[in-house]
Amino acid sequence: MKGLLQRVRGARVEVAGEVVGAIDQGLLVLVAVEPEDSREQADKLLHKLLNYRVFSDEQGKMNLSLKDVGGGLLLVSQFTLAADTRNGMRPSFSTAAPPALGAEMFDYLLQQAKSQYPDVASGRFGADMQVHLVNDGPVTFMLQI
Repeated sequence: MKGLLQRVRGARVEVAGEVVGAIDQGLLVLVAVEPEDSREQADKLLHKLLNYRVFSDEQGKMNLSLKDVGGGLLLVSQFTLAADTRNGMRPSFSTAAPPALGAEMFDYLLQQAKSQYPDVASGRFGADMQVHLVNDGPVTFMLQI
């Protein structure tokens, strides 16, 4: 399971012109599910997202987590992050989970996040989404579980 974490000042996801998820300061995470992923990996990714220290403390050092700052968490499914780009000039998606597994694992991650943290929003799995964000820093990390 991969999560492209971006520290944001604000972010929102639109589907067909309608806002389906939005946060103020916090983390926008693009999530890719791979065929071998399990609930255990989703749990590990969520733990890392909530506790990863990417926000600045009073001294300007990245010592604070999402929980520490009380920011929002916006989860967006993005199977293209699982693409194999090593060969040729076109990505291969054979390394991405089949849609049914991807939907199941993303939904599990989302439900776990909502049960453990008060400010969680999401995009819509499988939809054509427009993601708007103000990347803060910029600060972006690829987490692979």
